[in-house]
Amino acid sequence: MVNDPIADMITRIKNAAGARMESVDIPASKMKLAIADILLKEGYIKAYKVIEDAKQGILRVNLKYHNSRHVITTIERVSKPGRRLYQGAEKLQTVRDGLGISIVSTSQGVMTNVKAKALGIGGEVLINVW
Repeated sequence: MVNDPIADMITRIKNAAGARMESVDIPASKMKLAIADILLKEGYIKAYKVIEDAKQGILRVNLKYHNSRHVITTIERVSKPGRRLYQGAEKLQTVRDGLGISIVSTSQGVMTNVKAKALGIGGEVLINVW
């Protein structure tokens, strides 16, 4: 049993990148699919797909490398189950002076901090990636 499935997803990606694996399998959920979709759109992963099984499904994430180095330098969990971090649209900050992104869970879905700020909505800051 995993208490924080998003942190588990991050750890699996970090470990697979450290081992130079081509892909990593993660138990699927709607939140993880939304996060993987943002990582794909922002160019941090090559692709992802959902493999159906008898349980909840498996999310297979294909990692992206450039010059044999993983594209994601750092991926960290911001809001945790024991300490949630909510920020309004005016308080959403840039990551690494715009070189990275934050993934934010809002009332209108999961999106990047840039998109949330443009729409004028805040939410729970889930992950920082650069």
